[in-house]
Formats: sequence, C-alpha cells, structure tokens
Amino acid sequence: MRYEHILVSAAAGLATITMNRPERRNALSEAHMRELIAALGAAGAEPDTRAIVLAANGPVFSAGHDFADMVERDLDGMRRLLATCTELMLTLQRLPQPVVARVHGLATAAGCQLVASCDLAVAAEEASFATPGGKGGWFCHTPMVAVARAVGGKRALELALTGDPIDARTALAWGLVNRVVPRARLAEETEALARAASRGSVASKALGKLTFYDTIDLDLEAAYTRACEAMATSAMTPDGREAMLSFLEKRPGVYPARR
Repeated sequence: MRYEHILVSAAAGLATITMNRPERRNALSEAHMRELIAALGAAGAEPDTRAIVLAANGPVFSAGHDFADMVERDLDGMRRLLATCTELMLTLQRLPQPVVARVHGLATAAGCQLVASCDLAVAAEEASFATPGGKGGWFCHTPMVAVARAVGGKRALELALTGDPIDARTALAWGLVNRVVPRARLAEETEALARAASRGSVASKALGKLTFYDTIDLDLEAAYTRACEAMATSAMTPDGREAMLSFLEKRPGVYPARR
C-alpha cells in the first residue's frame, strides 16, 4: 500500500512506521490517522513482525491534532475525527506486538497522547511533552485519557491545567517514557528496547499484552480472576509447555515466529 503521510520499513522482525509530515509538524489530520491505523494493522498482521517502532521525521514528533482539518467541521464531523483518533490509540494497544515510540522532539496534545498510548517509549534528551489546551479555550479531554493512565492523576492534571511542557527527564520520572538517551543514540536504544521487549514466544507476549490492558483498570479481585484464567490457559499451550520444559532441562527455549 502506498502512503502519503507516513513511511513504512521492516528489517529482521522490526517494523518502523514513521510520520512524515514535517511541514505540518506531523499534526494528526484524519487522513494521517487513517494511514497510521492501516499501517499498524498491516504490520501487526505480518507473521514476521515481532515489534513495531513509531517514529517521526522533522523537528517535531507530533504537534497533536491538525487544526486546519478541524476548524470548519460541524459537531458530527468533529465526533468522527475524534472517533478516528480513539481508534488509532486503541489500535496501538490491541496489536499483539509491543509498540515503542521513538520521540526525538516535541510531543504535544494528541501527540503526547500518542506517546502515552504506545506500550513503551524512548525519548531523546531534547524531547518535551505537553497538553497545552489548559492555556486556552479547548481543554485536552481525549489526550488525558491516555496520559493520566501513564503518569497518574495529579501529574496529568498539572499537565492539563497549566498546559506547560515537561522535559524528557521529567517525563521519565513521571512514567511517560521508559528511557532518555542522547539524540545520537535514539534509534539504537529504541531498537534495543523493542527487541528486548519482543524476544521469546510471540504468542505468549501477545496474550500478556492483551491481559495487561484488560486488567489494569479492574478492581483487584476481578483483575486476578482474569489474569489467573489467562495464565492457566497459556500454560496449556505449546509455548507455555516449552517454557517450563526448557527451564527444567536447563536449555534455551525454542519458539516459532508465530503459532
């Protein structure tokens, strides 16, 4: 498939999807988000894909929603665009593979939401993050759904109410990103984290990611009920048996690319 707003590449089980609208600061128009959804789905369905990196070209990771694509919309049009944005964020979490954001610059509003919605994130030292709606007349309601789940209520409200940006080190301390590295090592460190997060059984990892997101917002007893069933069921799979046998036999586990 040919894309207008993104670039897609793959090497040795790692798919990289790069936002490529530098002239628009990688703002998320409806067409741009539709391409991201399609590319993520295609990468996720590819049997050889073990992990996905979400990156961007230009000085900014993403400036959030593209206001030029919003300002003339009526209420139904705005609802449709925000539903597309929600579909994109949920797609990131529903993919069976780990998705790692590679953040080199500013990620603001829905761009910050994009980072928070990825499973993992690596940021360059000069990256920054903001939900600036609080400074003006349009609060960042939907970005805060993902951001609050990443950083917690008090910190999310500080971001939302002040609209002020935080630097990469603060984002690391708050739990919005997993690593902060020099810009020169950003691609290398992002790939290393993606490969570490995707080693072992692909099927086991997919179920683990699904169960994590299914249980994270449940009450404690319900979360244990769901997790126990997933763990018991996965113990019966070939990969689950191989994990136990390889440990007992003191040898590396052997797992096919996709069960």
